[in-house]
Amino acid sequence: MIEITDNAATKVRELLEESGKADHALRIFVRGMSCSGPAYGMALDNEPREDDSSFEFNGVRILVDPLSAQYVEGAEVDYVDGLMGRGFTVVNPNYQNQGGGCGGGCTCGGH
Repeated sequence: MIEITDNAATKVRELLEESGKADHALRIFVRGMSCSGPAYGMALDNEPREDDSSFEFNGVRILVDPLSAQYVEGAEVDYVDGLMGRGFTVVNPNYQNQGGGCGGGCTCGGH
C-alpha cells in the first residue's frame, strides 16, 4: 500500500516523541484532487475510525481512510532535508506525468 522510507520513519518517531504523542499514528489522507492527481495531507492521530486501514511500516503506525486508500496505493513517504528546504514528501508513481495539459504547470493558470 504505502511505503515509508527510513528517513521519514525516523522523523515521524522523533516528532511523536518530542510532542508527547508516542501513542499516536500517522494519518495519511487525500486533501483534494487537481489536474495532476491527488494532494496528500498528514496528521498525527490517536483515534482510528472503525473503517480505517491500519498497519505498521518501519515502526510507524499508519492510518488511512477508505476514500484515501485508493489514492495512496503505491505511494512513498519520505523526509528530505536539503538546500531547497526540509519536510515530508509523498510521491506516487501511479499519478506521475498526469498534467492537465493546460500548459500552466498545474497551477491551473494556463488558460
